[in-house]
Amino acid sequence: MTLPTAIAERAQVLRDQINYHNYRYYVLDNPEIPDAEFDRLFRELQALEVAHPELVTPDSPTQRVGGRPLEGFAQVRHRVPMLSIRTETDIESSGAYNFDARIRRELKLKEHDPPIEYACELKFDGLAINLRYEQGLLVQAATRGDGETGEDVTQNVRTIHSIPLRLTADVPPEVLEVRGEVYMSRADFERFNEKQRASGGTPLVNPRNGAAGSIRQLDPAIAAQRPLSFYAYGLGEVAGWEIPKHHGEILDALLKMGFPVSHERAVVHGPQGLVQFHDDIGRRRDSLPFDIDGVVYKVNRLDLQERLGFVSREPRWAVAHKFPPQEELTTVEAIEVQVGRTGALTPVARLKPVFVGGVTVSNATLHNQDEIDRLDVREGDTVIVRRAGDVIPEVVSVLKDRRPRPEPARFEILERYPVCPVCGSNVARQEGEAAIRCTGGLYCPAQRKQALLHFASRRAMDIEGLGEKLVDQLVDQGIVHTPADLYKLGIAKVANLERMAEKSASNLLAAIEKSKHTTLARFIFALGIRNVGESTAKDLAKHFGGLDSLMDADEAALVEVPDVGPVVAQSIAQFFAEPHNREVVEQLRAAGVSWPESAPGRKQQGGLAGKTFVLTGTLPHLTRDEAKDKIEAAGGKVAGSVSKKTDYVVVGAEAGSKLTKAQELGITILDEAGLMAMLASGEA
Repeated sequence: MTLPTAIAERAQVLRDQINYHNYRYYVLDNPEIPDAEFDRLFRELQALEVAHPELVTPDSPTQRVGGRPLEGFAQVRHRVPMLSIRTETDIESSGAYNFDARIRRELKLKEHDPPIEYACELKFDGLAINLRYEQGLLVQAATRGDGETGEDVTQNVRTIHSIPLRLTADVPPEVLEVRGEVYMSRADFERFNEKQRASGGTPLVNPRNGAAGSIRQLDPAIAAQRPLSFYAYGLGEVAGWEIPKHHGEILDALLKMGFPVSHERAVVHGPQGLVQFHDDIGRRRDSLPFDIDGVVYKVNRLDLQERLGFVSREPRWAVAHKFPPQEELTTVEAIEVQVGRTGALTPVARLKPVFVGGVTVSNATLHNQDEIDRLDVREGDTVIVRRAGDVIPEVVSVLKDRRPRPEPARFEILERYPVCPVCGSNVARQEGEAAIRCTGGLYCPAQRKQALLHFASRRAMDIEGLGEKLVDQLVDQGIVHTPADLYKLGIAKVANLERMAEKSASNLLAAIEKSKHTTLARFIFALGIRNVGESTAKDLAKHFGGLDSLMDADEAALVEVPDVGPVVAQSIAQFFAEPHNREVVEQLRAAGVSWPESAPGRKQQGGLAGKTFVLTGTLPHLTRDEAKDKIEAAGGKVAGSVSKKTDYVVVGAEAGSKLTKAQELGITILDEAGLMAMLASGEA
């Protein structure tokens, strides 16, 4: 039976009207008709499609309710990788200036050249999605995944009303991939959670998790019940469309095609424009209807984007500039201390749980006694707690007008903890230091595990296979108390540990045996002496030549070592003044740990002797450690910062401020090829 023309035409009119009003409501945020009228149009179209199933089209507004549940998500390989954007962690204006300076440097612009034009946008806190349209129809939606491969979430994305199922362009591109963010507004999040609580359901944790969890629902009907929204911010693969020459124009074009694009965007000139946009959005951040954690700067001209290109998995022409961390009020229920690897007693505020920065926070570091005194924080106080990204939460300030009465006593670590809460050893605070430390050293169980992990680490004794879980077992079962006990382990004890078998036990024991033959520098570093890093350990080994000379040196002798100041000298002297530390060293020697020694004061041999290098950026073939080892093997020294004493700066991709400083000081710049040529010739 042929469908009457009038019915087909009416269905098309209804689809057009509904799509238009969807666009006005979800994209432009400017509805023309009340909800009741919209619902009437929608119900009429539904009735027509039920009576005449042949009317149903893939882009019909009625098809947003979701299909049958899925067994799993198919993998989608992105035609154009979905790269991540570099994050500028400096929350002050210098983040914008740093980005502009880097872009101008990459483009080789001079001071008198005009400022660069940038497109500024919001950094949404949701889930990145790639939408693929062919001949104007939505055919696929995929998550970012690892940037190369994502998950096919088309059915769930079709339930989001702000995403067009058909483009509004008269002549749509043959292929158009649009990138954007699926998010949940704060108001929708609260309304959804209220319904969940009223019906006995489980509330969502936060808007971001709500968006991500909804998109990854295997049942599209559940996703359809979640109030999700979308903003477009970029392109993937494009065919059959002349792409505008500016990023801002691309967003304008996407808006005309039916995509929601945030109104909170601007095209600015130079770093001052970036700062103004960042500060303006920062002031209004809390009043926005959705969560953001920063803004994004992009070079506006696409030809300049192409010139700048990419580094690793990030575009050089864009950066995300973070905002200051989020803060909340809560109460300090108690103050306790934790003992770290070096014996430092770190005070920790046990808080009344509070939701801040996307997670529930119940602990915050107080750093040390000086910080406690500065804040004047006491048990029972109301405090402002801050959490920035993955950084450990911290107490920002105390609301003293809310302090309980009578006032709680001031918190003094030495009074509350005269001995280590873990091992009972005395605690002490050295003059000029903020930290209060346990003197138990390797005998303190709190320090023991981390001390063993450090001892076995790759740059120390390099005991492959001795990881955290294995160290936990060895210490918890009382098998290992000091590093010397590692060399007493037998196959039976190790093989009986959880997740260990005879073969893996044999491999571990072989690695321990191999570690007996090491270098003096590695051994010094492995001891975990406070303030003695890998570079200082090498300096000590070169200067003293043997361990006995080092152990017997007083502070006056120690400060004669290059780059060893009074603080480091005091740490070394105090370490070897402790009888139990010397005892461990002798036990290690007795177990067979050895290294080549030389006469004290022996000068470093090699073609690069006396030369100081600084490494910056990513080298094409060598890792930072490999380059460092080659330089040191040739007698050179690798420093962490550029100064007048630096002889050479070795530069790789994405070189930062070290390169700029080297240029200012007139220091010789080398690339990897130049370094390798110098090493091959043996002459600096």
